Amino acid sequence: MKGHKMKVIVNGIDGAMGTILAGIIEKTDDMELVAGITPTGAGDFLTPAEYQGPADMVIDFSHHDGTKALVEYCVSRKIPAVVCTTGQTEDEMECIAEAAKSIPVFKSANMSVGVALTARLVREAALKFPGCDIEIVETHHNRKVDAPSGTALMLADAAKDARPELHYNLGRSGNSKREPNEIGINAVRMGNIVGTHEVMLGTNTQTITIKHEAHDRALFADGAVAAARFLASKPAGLYNMDDLVAE
Repeated sequence: MKGHKMKVIVNGIDGAMGTILAGIIEKTDDMELVAGITPTGAGDFLTPAEYQGPADMVIDFSHHDGTKALVEYCVSRKIPAVVCTTGQTEDEMECIAEAAKSIPVFKSANMSVGVALTARLVREAALKFPGCDIEIVETHHNRKVDAPSGTALMLADAAKDARPELHYNLGRSGNSKREPNEIGINAVRMGNIVGTHEVMLGTNTQTITIKHEAHDRALFADGAVAAARFLASKPAGLYNMDDLVAE
């Protein structure tokens, strides 16, 4: 409908990403923030009794413990959901899949449109150069706990989609000659770097380098907004960033 603004609920609005997302929504011409929810503890989420006002979309940047309550609320009100939290357990992922039978749900390991496009390029390059060596180097700030990053593994998985025989070597060291069909994945931790992922695909005659640099964490909020717009016109089902960039 011309002039209609998408009415958005942000769950986890008091967190770093929720705050950024709220600011972005307030500056858009086609979205309106109608409710900001602040869970009081792990697993807490709004209930139908707490917000029954108009809503076209829920975007969640809270905690994966609230996944079950999130999707139950959205299903009860037939509101699409963009789930930006990560770390869901197997049971929580099953809740998402079950909800997607009734409503459109968007769930991706990384909410960056650029990373999704990078993964598609990596998959395509791995297909075109089936015998190439593949190395991934990811760099993040010195406070990041996990290594390698989930995004590095996502990019490795994209190459493996094209070449199922590939296997991963995490942090090569010592007497570690490269083996056939190996993806080397290395992590660098320094300073305040938001996130850089570099994928190198090399043959004996040439090297292709595919690189994504995140300059600001707002890119994840931008991705959530893009996902909400994408989801608004979709039937019930489970969607991700690969679906978005393919459209």
